[in-house]
Amino acid sequence: MVEVLYVPRWHSVNAPMTTLLASDPQPSLLLDASAAVLAVNPALQAMLGPWPQRAVDYWLPSNYVALVSACLRQGRAISDVEAAVAGQILLWTFIPDGDNGQVLVRCRDATAERSAERDASQARRLYRLITENTTDLISRHSPDGCFLDASPASYRLLGYWPEELRGVAVQSLFHPQDRQQSLLQAAQALEQDGYQTMTCRVRHRDGRDLWFEIASRAIRETYTGAVVEIVSVSREITARIEAQENRRRLAEVVEANTDLVLFTDREGQLSYLNRSARRALGLQQVQALPPLQALLDPALQQQLQEHGWQCAEQTGVWHVETRLTPWQGGVAFPVSLVLLAHRAAGGERYYSLVARDMTERELREAQQRRHQDELAHSARLVTLGELASGIAHEINQPLAAVVNYASASQRYLQALDRDPQAAGRVSQGLQRINEQATHAAEVIKRLRAFLRKEPRRLQALSIADVASEAVRLCDWEAAQDQVRIEQHVNPSLPAVYADRVLLEQVLLNLLRNAIDANREQHKGQPSRIVLSAELDAGLLLIQVSDQGPGVAADRLDGIFTPFTTSKPEGLGLGLSMSRSIIEGFGGTLQAQPGAAGGLTLCCRLTPVAGAGIEDV
Repeated sequence: MVEVLYVPRWHSVNAPMTTLLASDPQPSLLLDASAAVLAVNPALQAMLGPWPQRAVDYWLPSNYVALVSACLRQGRAISDVEAAVAGQILLWTFIPDGDNGQVLVRCRDATAERSAERDASQARRLYRLITENTTDLISRHSPDGCFLDASPASYRLLGYWPEELRGVAVQSLFHPQDRQQSLLQAAQALEQDGYQTMTCRVRHRDGRDLWFEIASRAIRETYTGAVVEIVSVSREITARIEAQENRRRLAEVVEANTDLVLFTDREGQLSYLNRSARRALGLQQVQALPPLQALLDPALQQQLQEHGWQCAEQTGVWHVETRLTPWQGGVAFPVSLVLLAHRAAGGERYYSLVARDMTERELREAQQRRHQDELAHSARLVTLGELASGIAHEINQPLAAVVNYASASQRYLQALDRDPQAAGRVSQGLQRINEQATHAAEVIKRLRAFLRKEPRRLQALSIADVASEAVRLCDWEAAQDQVRIEQHVNPSLPAVYADRVLLEQVLLNLLRNAIDANREQHKGQPSRIVLSAELDAGLLLIQVSDQGPGVAADRLDGIFTPFTTSKPEGLGLGLSMSRSIIEGFGGTLQAQPGAAGGLTLCCRLTPVAGAGIEDV
């Protein structure tokens, strides 16, 4: 394009046009039919700067020659032709003057206007993208509550496409219980405040009732202030409502639970106690909660610090049997305490303590032990009645010896004058009388100890001593049936924690059962029983093995059932009671087939590490 500089050609421009051009406040210029510049008004010169700094066609649209030609040919104005120049947006209007073959070209700076339009267009596009892609339902409603429009999320949330909702009354989708009250409150709030948020149930197309949180804003008429439209944003919150309801129900369960529930942190700062915990710990009238340590004895505090917290964090739970002390005095009570470790969504740790009051169980166990001791005492009386012949024999022997030594001593006393050795023999006789009387006294002492009726007393016992006493009590009965009792018990075995009389009674029951089994299998013939004790996998294993007929494998555990017996005159309580006694000591009593036939009864007890042995 040939650059055209401003050259005044006033002779070719009619006077009226020149006047109009000069007085036009809008930047303008006059072109001839060949698009040459005839004149430029002051407003355009001011916009272009010192003339002729740049060619006029720099500012005109790139096709301005064609536009001039078209304008004159068609005899009509061409308006708002855009030209982007030096960061500006100029809109040019071409106005033809057909009579003179000239074109008046006017300019308008539309930079701000077009930028605003582009920003508005971009904002509208962004709004449309948000509306069409948001997971919330955005909807418009008439003042009477009918849908005017809705975003595509309506299908995902309610099962209806937007066009299906147009003209549908909002209240028809509400749950019947929420319909009247919610709409009335919404209408009042929108009328007064212009904004309202409500939570209600909305029915899905498939019949489900879903919880929604609906925020609405009223659009008002500018002059009258009347509500002409309502815009709402609806979010489905069914999962949140259900979670809140579950938490509420859980809180009610925790609060009404008879177990003690305490919430705490790792430092022992309590944050919550349920009703049972406050009542049991004497905290019903206390406002500020005490530290957890104030409710625990020192031993439990040490257990918590050493491995309680760590075990709960690793496995989620830690359990201990302990006692809790009421706040500011009171009697400590037994509980079964469970420490639970939890983790919040953000990763923070928090802890709960669940304690079950075991006072009633402790009383029941004490009562059960008393009943068991009564039954064991009755069983011992029956046992001694059955062993009466052996006991009488064991006592009659020293008594007969005492009578013989006394008679002999009397004869020697009468012969003191004749026999110089008579005095020594009398002395020897008295010594033998003392020995036999002491032996009889020991037998009676053992019987009295075996028959004593006292609360059980747990202590560290030598299993060798207890086994020997049990063998002595049934030794005469075994000898009558030609049964030899072999003891393989090392005196150096560790002690066990038990009641002496009850443990002795258990071993006596096992030995007498073995004697009966041998008598049944080897009547009139010699047989043997082996009583052994050894350490096995950290436990003290006591075994009584007989040479009887044995018991079928499928009936082994049944022999410990109460009132189960093969003896015509037996009650079937011996083995059942023996198992209960051993379990009360923390051990087990089981039966298994013997290695060479017969039956082996196995009693396992936990040895006392480092404990001394106290003989009673």
